[in-house]
Order: sequence, then C-alpha cells, then structure tokens
Amino acid sequence: MPRVPVVIAIFACLLVLVAGALSGSVMAQAPGAQAGGPPPPDGAALYAANCVDCHGPEGDVVPGVDLGHGRFRRATTDPELVGIVLRGIPGTGMPPNNFSEAQASAIVQFLRAKASRAAATAGNGANGRAIFAGKGNCTSCHRVDGVGARTGPDLSEIGRLRHSTDIERSIIEPDFYIIPSNRFVRLVTRDGATLTGRLLNQDTFSVQILDAKEQLQSLQRSNLREFTFIDKSPMPAFRDKLTSQEITDLVSYLVSLKGTAQ
Repeated sequence: MPRVPVVIAIFACLLVLVAGALSGSVMAQAPGAQAGGPPPPDGAALYAANCVDCHGPEGDVVPGVDLGHGRFRRATTDPELVGIVLRGIPGTGMPPNNFSEAQASAIVQFLRAKASRAAATAGNGANGRAIFAGKGNCTSCHRVDGVGARTGPDLSEIGRLRHSTDIERSIIEPDFYIIPSNRFVRLVTRDGATLTGRLLNQDTFSVQILDAKEQLQSLQRSNLREFTFIDKSPMPAFRDKLTSQEITDLVSYLVSLKGTAQ
C-alpha cells in the first residue's frame, strides 16, 4: 500500500516532463509559424495596380497634387493621408477604396519614401551643407554629429525622423507645426525671474529646460508662478532669406542625415 503514492508521484513527474517537452516544441515552432505568415503589403505594387491610372507613375497628373514629391492639397500627416486613401474625398474624383488599413498605410509609406528620394536628389547636398553652416547660420541653434549649438533640436538623424516635405515646411514656415518635444516655454519664478528655453522634461514636481546659454535649468513647480508654452517657433522663416534652389539644396542635405557621420 505505501508504494501507491510513490507510483502516482513518479507518474505525475513524467506528465510534467512530457508537457514541458511538448510546450518547448510548440514554442520552438512559433517563430517559424510567424515567418510563414502573409508578407506585409507592398505599397509600390498597390500603387501601381490601383492609383497609376488617375495619378500617373510619378503621382503628378492631378492638378495641384504631386504625390511623388509629397505635395498634397488636403492632408499633411500620415493618418490624414491614410484616411483619404481609404475613404476618398467626397465630391471629387478620389473614390473610397476597399484597402485594409495596413494596405493604405503601405501606399502612404511608399509615397513618403519616394518623396524623400526625390528630395535627396533634387538639390546639391554638398551645397546644402555649406548653407547649413554658412548663410543659413543653422549651427547657431542646431548641431549635427556633435558640431553646433544645443539650443535647438539635434538634427543628426533628421532625415530618418522627418519626412522631406515636413523638413522643407519647417524651413520656410517654422510656425506651421512645432513638435511637442521641440516646444519652448516661458517660466516666471515667484521672485519675478523670467527664463525661456526648450522644454526637456517635466513632471508633477519639477521642470527642466535648456536655456539660450545652453545651460540646463531645473526648477521646482512650487517655485513657479507662471508656466507658459511659447506659440511661435524661435526659428526664423527662411522663405525670403534663401532662394528656392538654396532651400532645395538645404533639404537635400538634411534628408541625407540618418544618424551616421557625414
């Protein structure tokens, strides 16, 4: 009789070992199963099959629209573009489509990549680099690969982080859209001191900014009587400061910045 519990225990251990082996086998097969899943949508193929008839291979057939260079009349952001691809534009020749959201997003990313390639080759990147450091005086606020000031955003990876059309708009119309992480603030302390700078971090108790002298300032919220976001960008508009070709060259240079030494 005393041997029965021992036999049961041994049998239970065997079950655990078998279950573990089966689980390990299933887990080992999981990556293979995922790899054998459907491939991601091909934006280039979807565009060629569904969009070329109206927009043309380069996306410049519809008046006022140049998809291949990121020129859109009714959208700016990726979600807005995806919405147009899916739902069309009522009252125009742009119909709704039966794409999945993943397919619509793939088409948008194809067009964005096409526009970035066009921007990279439209101008003279070497000349753009010279404008960045010289006539544009961009290094007085920005830095690239460790060279330049810190008061503005670091642009070492701007070509990877921003679309070419967004970069161009930031140059000619910097107030159009300011990324939250690039916003400047105005702080007034309880004793009346005023500080302005680029917001680096904030929480319930404190605020950290980088001021005009590139000094990190950390203040307790309890010592502030005013905390205000500055609506305007401190960056000047270059629409009338650079020629159209110089802006094209500058964009070509900035698009080339992917986070590696140039």
